[in-house]
Amino acid sequence: MEPRSTRRAGRPSRAILSADAIHRAALDLIDRRGADDFSLAGLARELGVRMPSLYNHVRNRDDVISGMRTLLAAEIDSSPLRKLPWDEALAAWARSYRDAFARHPNTVKLLATTTVRTPAVLDMYEDFVLALEDAGWPTDQTIGLLTALESFVLGSVLDMVAPEQMIDLSADASRHPRLAAAVAVTPRVDRADAAFELGLAAMLSGMRQRLGEIAGSGD
Repeated sequence: MEPRSTRRAGRPSRAILSADAIHRAALDLIDRRGADDFSLAGLARELGVRMPSLYNHVRNRDDVISGMRTLLAAEIDSSPLRKLPWDEALAAWARSYRDAFARHPNTVKLLATTTVRTPAVLDMYEDFVLALEDAGWPTDQTIGLLTALESFVLGSVLDMVAPEQMIDLSADASRHPRLAAAVAVTPRVDRADAAFELGLAAMLSGMRQRLGEIAGSGD
């Protein structure tokens, strides 16, 4: 053991915090506790540091949220948008997008309601717009399609963590006979996955039909 008199005092030789460590800690915190009460003060407590220490590495709460978006974007495979026909690309991208957020469902509420400025996500969106434009979609419809598909994917993520039985007809099924019949024949195993694939197929089918109409009209 080094004699006490010769030990170096002062700051450690390696920083305890970094921007990446803060972003990962924030993501882990939300994974475990949810996003409703997420704050930098709570994050500092989780890291065991004083809140001003965070500001040596991140600017503010939005900066931390952007960092979490970067981490999630890294889990999404957007390469199909640059390689496959547009409809196959969107299907592959949507599945990867859903898988990424399924690992972090508590982030949906936070990230879906805050402005996107993260370069990695904007790069992904650029690929999305280019894929649709190359297929013949008008530019003024691309963001609407992006929003619709993202909304569907994120809603499906929430469905994955919802109760298995979302429709309860036990009180009076006779008042809703067709609904009861539909519920009775709906698969219960992998219900959320089956609903996602069915909805995705329906969305893409409708988009193919719409694109054909656009091409036929010359719009």
